[in-house]
Amino acid sequence: MKQRPLRALIVDDLNVIRHILMLTLKNHGFEVMGASEGRVALDWLAKKRFDLVLCDWNMPRMNGSELVTAIRARHKDIPIIMVTAEGDPQLVKELLALGVNGYVIKPFRIDTLLAAVRKIFPDLE
Repeated sequence: MKQRPLRALIVDDLNVIRHILMLTLKNHGFEVMGASEGRVALDWLAKKRFDLVLCDWNMPRMNGSELVTAIRARHKDIPIIMVTAEGDPQLVKELLALGVNGYVIKPFRIDTLLAAVRKIFPDLE
């Protein structure tokens, strides 16, 4: 029986970043969905099972910290990678304390993003 592809939810208010992330993961075998804000992401998470969430830190209405907190309240085991322009060591500490599994600093190289994903999914093509 064929196993379903891994499913990733990409949350970023910037269309170009969201589409780059979606295309990159799609090219590596993921089924991808995108959300432009946290509330939309939470709606998707209530409807579908995801294997990975990539989310931005700076977003309107619900920032990355609030989104991670909301996700962790309902889905403790979904890996979350924060993709952010913020490189402050204090923020990184805060993200890890919230339950983020990894982070990538913008601007990022595709191989850096894939390295963070491979830490969670070592068999990724």
